[in-house]
Amino acid sequence: MSPNTSGRNNAKIRRMLRRVVFLIISLLVLAAAVVSLWPEPVRVETEKISRGLFEVSVVEEGKTKIRHRYIVSSPAGGFLNRVALRPGDAVSAGSTVLAVMKGEPAGLLSSRAVAEGEARLKAAEAAISLRRSELERAEQDYKLARIQFERLDRLLPSGGIARQEWDIARNGMQSMSKVVKSAGFSLKMAEFEAEQARSALVQGSSESSSKEIRILSPVDGFVLNVFEESARTLPAGTPILEVGDPEDLEGEVDLFSVDAAVVMPGSEVRITGWGGDVPLAGRVSLVERSGFTKISALGVEEQRVRARIDFLDPVPREYRLGDRYRIEVRIIVRRSEKALLVPMSALFRRGGDWTVFIAAEGKAVSRRISIGQNDGIRAEVLDGLTEGEHVILHPSAEISDGVQVAVK
Repeated sequence: MSPNTSGRNNAKIRRMLRRVVFLIISLLVLAAAVVSLWPEPVRVETEKISRGLFEVSVVEEGKTKIRHRYIVSSPAGGFLNRVALRPGDAVSAGSTVLAVMKGEPAGLLSSRAVAEGEARLKAAEAAISLRRSELERAEQDYKLARIQFERLDRLLPSGGIARQEWDIARNGMQSMSKVVKSAGFSLKMAEFEAEQARSALVQGSSESSSKEIRILSPVDGFVLNVFEESARTLPAGTPILEVGDPEDLEGEVDLFSVDAAVVMPGSEVRITGWGGDVPLAGRVSLVERSGFTKISALGVEEQRVRARIDFLDPVPREYRLGDRYRIEVRIIVRRSEKALLVPMSALFRRGGDWTVFIAAEGKAVSRRISIGQNDGIRAEVLDGLTEGEHVILHPSAEISDGVQVAVK
């Protein structure tokens, strides 16, 4: 091969190499441009749709209240000595002297007044018989409820009964214990009223007109209020003190009328914000059927309905609750053990329908769904989603149908 031919071949090879290098560089530049222009997946957070416990509740602030309070009044007209007791002082039924009065001169009671006093005494004695029979009936009902609970309590560890049945029996026993306590208090009140009526008749007789009338405490508990502290002459029936037992507490809460419409007596209640770390169990005992207007802190008129709540759990010994203490209550109005739940943060409105974005195969897909009630965090899914699907949380304006997404 001649030198000229060899030179031409080398030049041809160099030209080909330059073309190949230029082509490779061009392809690399083109690939870089395509990659730079290719849309990046939107990074999103997702949550898996699953079933779980779902509760719909009404949350409101309330206060404690002594269930059975008693205002002690002057049994007859006379002079009241200065009251030494103060709010918070402990009193014992039948032994603590609440007040001392000196009767008015004899002859104050007319024949008509004596007849009225005797009638009041007979009515009070009849009330004692009625309250005593109510107490005996309540004690029998409580005994039966306790026996039933103890029987179910022995079956629970072996799985012989459902937990819900055990809860119902326990609540029934606790409820009957409250009824027994209430009936006992009513009996003491009736006995005290009979003693007051008897004292008024004795004070009106001539031979005892100047005797002192010692007003004894009708219940074990504490002085709540003192209405008449100074010594002075009082007419019959003037309130002197208010006494009650702080151990006999109930809750009182003012509900919005729209919430009161769905709260039923017997609803489960969790009591928090009372000072301890552990919520106390309670139950709605009464929802009043008459509302009232309440002015909010912002000056807005609100229609409220009062509800009363029984404490089912005792207050721990290291804590102490009293009358008119602040509490927070959560009233459970509906519970579902296996509801299909979706986070509220995944929901948004589109054309009046609730919609979510599903993350499927790396793309966002919109889905219209139907939801039921919600607790502010999760909503119950009625239609449109199935268990195991992943919904996108907090969908931004970048998310639309078909957009590539990458899970954070």
